[in-house]
Amino acid sequence: MTIPEIQNITTKIKNNIKKIMIGKSEAIDFILTVAIAGGHVLLEDVPGTGKTMLAKSLAKSIDGDFHRIQFTPDLLPADITGLNIFNQQTHSFEFVPGPIFTNILLADEINRATPRTQSGLLECMEENQVTVDGNTMPLEQPFLVIATENPIETAGTFPLPEAELDRFMMQISLGLPSKEEELLIMERFINDNPLESISPVCTKDDITLMRMAIKNVYVHPVIMEYIAEITMATRNNTAIISGVSPRGTLALLRCSQAYAAINGRDFVSADDVKKLAIPVLAHRITSYTNTSDYTGRQSVIASIIDAVPAPTENWTNR
Repeated sequence: MTIPEIQNITTKIKNNIKKIMIGKSEAIDFILTVAIAGGHVLLEDVPGTGKTMLAKSLAKSIDGDFHRIQFTPDLLPADITGLNIFNQQTHSFEFVPGPIFTNILLADEINRATPRTQSGLLECMEENQVTVDGNTMPLEQPFLVIATENPIETAGTFPLPEAELDRFMMQISLGLPSKEEELLIMERFINDNPLESISPVCTKDDITLMRMAIKNVYVHPVIMEYIAEITMATRNNTAIISGVSPRGTLALLRCSQAYAAINGRDFVSADDVKKLAIPVLAHRITSYTNTSDYTGRQSVIASIIDAVPAPTENWTNR
């Protein structure tokens, strides 16, 4: 698949989603970037901002399967992955797949489940497979987890462990709409639900092909060095307890390739890296002064971006 084809398909997906979502262009770009880069996204927002609508509209746009799990303290790992049930007629165990066997999974309020249940997602998110009773089964591709958490209500929640946070390619926020956007939302939803009228604009296979194609987006050695300098700066910063892992470095690289392709370019620029650094890296660090404050961690990454000199070479020069 060529870069113009990728831009054409992703533009159609964005236009489809914008029939539902008002004023969330950057968030839609970021989620499409994650989907094409083969990762997962964490949405930190208050209820009612359109997270479920966004996930459903994306699934319908790519003609993919959609499942939603409401995470609660009594949720068990088997409720996510599925389990083996004994069939008395055949006198054998049969596997009943859980909601994880889908294309787009909305893990709603993921931090309300216990760490044991949260850990049930780790293998799925990293290796695209599920292991139940020693039997490993691959997940259908494409597979994308969109997890949500409420930044305000913390009573009865379990903080996501660092190993799980590191498996989310991005953490973003949709944010609340402006007055003008609020009026447009009311006008759009006053008579019916536009989600019901959305039709697919591509196939699941197109997403898989795009994932393969973006690996050929050119990354100049100086840009790779720039990415490495940013991640190294998080490890040598006195305000940070734990810096970005190599997984985070690769996530920033792959997201930059996907973001460039979405914007019709076959090369990554320094501006792509700057644009993506905060949503890709901020949730991966632990700060001394803002250990649990994501906004504070964003500020730390922003200061690192300002401090690390951006290269100015010609990125198209192979």
